Amino acid sequence: MPISVLVVDDSAFMRMAITKMLEAEPGIVVIGTARNGEEAVQKAQQLYPNVVTMDVEMPGMGGLEAVREITAQSGVPIIMVSALTQQGAETTFRALELGAVDFIPKPDAAYVNISDVARDLIAKVRVFARRAPASRMAVRPKVAMPPIADHPAPLSTRVEGSFECVAIGTSTGGPVALSRIIPALPANFPLPIVIVQHMPPGFTRPLAERLNSSSQITVVEGSDGMILRPGEAVIAPAGRQLRTRRMYGSDKVEIALGNDDGRSLHVPSVDVMTASVAETYGAGTLAAILTGMGQDGVVGLRSVKDRGGFVVGQDAATSVVYGMPRAAAQAGLVDRVLPLDAIASALCELTNTSFARS
Repeated sequence: MPISVLVVDDSAFMRMAITKMLEAEPGIVVIGTARNGEEAVQKAQQLYPNVVTMDVEMPGMGGLEAVREITAQSGVPIIMVSALTQQGAETTFRALELGAVDFIPKPDAAYVNISDVARDLIAKVRVFARRAPASRMAVRPKVAMPPIADHPAPLSTRVEGSFECVAIGTSTGGPVALSRIIPALPANFPLPIVIVQHMPPGFTRPLAERLNSSSQITVVEGSDGMILRPGEAVIAPAGRQLRTRRMYGSDKVEIALGNDDGRSLHVPSVDVMTASVAETYGAGTLAAILTGMGQDGVVGLRSVKDRGGFVVGQDAATSVVYGMPRAAAQAGLVDRVLPLDAIASALCELTNTSFARS
């Protein structure tokens, strides 16, 4: 059976552009289009699509209301199509909190690579089509999968509180996951945190600002030469590879941003970041691999483990896509598999920091 998609956008040009992107791929068919939220809700009920692509801003019922309605009625996976603006980013993050599964940048921006957007959209449609409910009658609950332990990591002998830096990698589902972890950390969290979240240019700064406004620790988008400080989380800017390095003649560590050398599938890359943090901090590295498609992080986390660091992995039941954490667990690189809402407390436990449970 082909994958069926409902395309929602108030622009006829954009509906046509997204339809052409999708139908150029064998096995995907656009079964309908909608011009606004009201029409989207109606057609989602009538057509039973496997996936919906949803414009963020539309006249009348906008994307947020439509996401809320469709998620409540049928649970069909919704991929947001977001303008590369501050307002577009903020609305997209809110849509993810309301139930949308992921997003892509709107392909009409002059500095967006259309072929990259098409490839990303097709990959996400294929992944999320497997999650689509069979009918509108009931939303199927996410099935809890047992932790992968084909090659379990050796039990850690690390002394709690001896870590120096936290490295977090995530992709699909990451903005919501980070919003459950970072704001839960106390103001006195003792370590710097470095984060790679796969997302297009224009979204990492709004993400940092959004997390900063709801967190007790400071959250910023990284810049070249920035010094890592305890109780501060640094998000790698989209389109740049983030590495860490010790400053000459000092115990301070700074951020080094660079262009990709063409060998990484993702920019920024979890592999590049975690391998660099491991090289800088050695056994003082505490890493977490969260929800996301693919296997970015496996190479870097192997460096973490080779140097005596510790790795926490998000479990299948709470991951939007159990790809990156699964790949790391199957490679024997995860010391502890945890549900999303237990990760903040685990980071506190491992750093001897008091955690106030809400």
